[in-house]
Amino acid sequence: MNNKHILAAMLALPLALSSAFAQEAQSPTVKISGFGTGALTWTNTNDAEFGRPNQASGAKKSPRTGVDSNLGLQADVSVNSWLSFTGQGLVRRDAEDDFGAELMLAFAKARINDEISVRVGRTGLPAFMISDYRNVGYAHTFLRPPGEMYSQVPFDKLDGIDATWQRSFGDTTVTGQLAYGRSEGRLAGGVIKAEGKDVLALNVVAEHGPFTARFGRVDAKVSVKHSASLDALLGGLRNAGAALRQPQLTAMADQLDPTEKDASFTSFGLAMDWNNIVAQSEFAKRKTDTYVNDTTSWYLMGGYRFGKVLPYVIHGKVSIDGHPANVVPAGVPALAALRAGAASLPYIGIGQGEQSTTSLGVRWDFHSSAALKVQFDRVKPGVGSGLLLNAKPGFNRDVTVGAVAVDFLF
Repeated sequence: MNNKHILAAMLALPLALSSAFAQEAQSPTVKISGFGTGALTWTNTNDAEFGRPNQASGAKKSPRTGVDSNLGLQADVSVNSWLSFTGQGLVRRDAEDDFGAELMLAFAKARINDEISVRVGRTGLPAFMISDYRNVGYAHTFLRPPGEMYSQVPFDKLDGIDATWQRSFGDTTVTGQLAYGRSEGRLAGGVIKAEGKDVLALNVVAEHGPFTARFGRVDAKVSVKHSASLDALLGGLRNAGAALRQPQLTAMADQLDPTEKDASFTSFGLAMDWNNIVAQSEFAKRKTDTYVNDTTSWYLMGGYRFGKVLPYVIHGKVSIDGHPANVVPAGVPALAALRAGAASLPYIGIGQGEQSTTSLGVRWDFHSSAALKVQFDRVKPGVGSGLLLNAKPGFNRDVTVGAVAVDFLF
């Protein structure tokens, strides 16, 4: 569906369903709701840009609205006690360097019994602790999910089917979710595309009073397509292997080629909101059967609520596991350009993507459905420019990021 027509289709959905079920004894109920964030984001440098995961560009010294701002519209239609439909459109700046609309949710939900429900269609990929509502800024203490964790999976939607089971054991409620389908996401200016086939996701959450614990696992066959740099690198390796009679280079190209390679993402999460103390943490491991970096990522957030004001601190880190010597072997002069190209690839470059961030922020709930947030981050890249975007050659400096945002519901 063309992006320009998504929100119009979302608005038409409840009307169409209402007409379709007009003859039913029980008329469907329609609920329209929305959410959004209006934000300004800036940094202390013009030599690199700060952005959210999958964004083509980010903020520099001049304040920019596109990094942390979005607007969502959701339609929920309850046909009867066991059948409902949900659709959600979202406007944001993502892989294409402009605001655009996309269909985030579009599913039918059937309630089998008091414990089991099934959804078919487009749902959120349950890779993280806040996957279902990661774009709803009002639902989070922080201004944005920590990039060190939430950049590690390029997908946030799943087209397929899932089943959810929920049961209470005394004062503890356990929810299990199993999902299967496919997913895709645009990277680097909307040209490069990541695809996930045979995506299988497990999500288990236990809630006990103010405490929440979560375990998640996602397995998929992942492909990265339409990357000119990557295609040139693989073609160069294969050509050099043939010309120099070095079959190991051809074998390396086959291993490096990210086409339907096995990948997994395993994560754990803990959260607490107890006696004005707020805390949340996630820990994850990403593994792939290719030269795409295996990573370890984590963050820890803590805060204390003073009435309607909640100051907080976050520290997050992502590191590359293993650190192979080089993607492309040294000692072959004809491959010098390929080695430089490999270092520039965001998922393959040695050391690229490693960084840590310490953030200080405050949330003020000045209205029943709106919150003002101010957050400052100190980003420390590892080797290279870390997760920063469009960095000048050789950039490797700490960057200070500031942002002010208003999150709201309607």
